[in-house]
Amino acid sequence: MIVMITGATSGFGEEMARRFIADGHKVIGTGRRENRLKTISDELGSLFYPLLFDVTDHDGTQRAILELPSSWSDIDVLVNNAGLALGLEPVHKADFYDWDRMISTNITGLAFITRIIVEEMVKKDKGHIVNIGSVAGTYPYPGGNVYGATKAFVKQFSLNLRADLTGTRVRVTNIEPGLCGGTEFSGVRFKGDLNKAETVYKGVDYIKPEDIAETVLWCVNQPTRININNVELMPVDQSFGALTLSRR
Repeated sequence: MIVMITGATSGFGEEMARRFIADGHKVIGTGRRENRLKTISDELGSLFYPLLFDVTDHDGTQRAILELPSSWSDIDVLVNNAGLALGLEPVHKADFYDWDRMISTNITGLAFITRIIVEEMVKKDKGHIVNIGSVAGTYPYPGGNVYGATKAFVKQFSLNLRADLTGTRVRVTNIEPGLCGGTEFSGVRFKGDLNKAETVYKGVDYIKPEDIAETVLWCVNQPTRININNVELMPVDQSFGALTLSRR
């Protein structure tokens, strides 16, 4: 099986690449950082194919995929993992360009690469698209504004893909993690302020990237008659916030 994982240079993507290869599969790992792709490729060997592009660059994305060698071009699983959160400011203080980048990556980039890959899956009448969403797409929180909205898109897009693909053997799964540490996520969100990022996880027994990798592998390894529509997972230490009241 050939698995393409976007955003494979760190966090969930890197761990998924390791886990799928350990299970005997071939992995196309995509990312923007050539040095990280080389390091991971050197570690994982011939079952890993590094593919350098940015999902927000549509021409570069399409070119990279179309130029895959024939031995790597028959993609069985697409894991749409590339994504990011930027900032935690309330809506009236947020940087619009942070919003634009999140939309370009988490929505437009994901949709574009899906459109390229899914057509071939339908022609073959087999394949699996796994989207990495977030509990932020279901449960709003202060400062989550556009990030949460992008993940709500991922959730609804996944369901609509299922609706469109009824009658084919192409499967679609949305994975919605809660608080997960051991990644660059909060470091990116707080623009390199690692002290601020570390406070997010302080005292919490958080989800780890390997938990997400195991979850995705489990979904993909189900019999082809089964589609796992949605998986929502949180650390035991995390739950749902109470409805907020502002008393005047």
